Amino acid sequence: MQKTIFIFGALVLALLVLFQLSKYSLVSGNTSIEFIIAGIAIVFFVIGIIINKKVLYKEKNNSEEIDHEKIKTLGLSKREYEVLCEIATGLSNKEIAEKLFVSESTIKTHVSNILVKLNAKRRTQAIQIAKELRIIQF
Repeated sequence: MQKTIFIFGALVLALLVLFQLSKYSLVSGNTSIEFIIAGIAIVFFVIGIIINKKVLYKEKNNSEEIDHEKIKTLGLSKREYEVLCEIATGLSNKEIAEKLFVSESTIKTHVSNILVKLNAKRRTQAIQIAKELRIIQF
């Protein structure tokens, strides 16, 4: 968080310096307004490209990969794993049932099986355990 604040602070400072230089250049009569606007646009364009590369194309760490062997070891069926993933997205039993085209009681059964297999008492605890075991993505 501090790094982000520092970066944006530095960007604001750089833009203020750029605006002051362009104002000085315009007042002294050395350049026209079109060149100043083009320079500011190019600076914003370059900053946008840099931010885009750093934010959107972050490589995923190996720690975020799903451990499929652990899923098999726990004995989670394919459908129970689907239900676990839907629970992680915050859906209710009714919403999960509608999404997976099964009855709500079937989802309740799957949820209780998941809780037993993960040794959890609540859905939130099951999600926390699943994240620690790296069987769902965060």
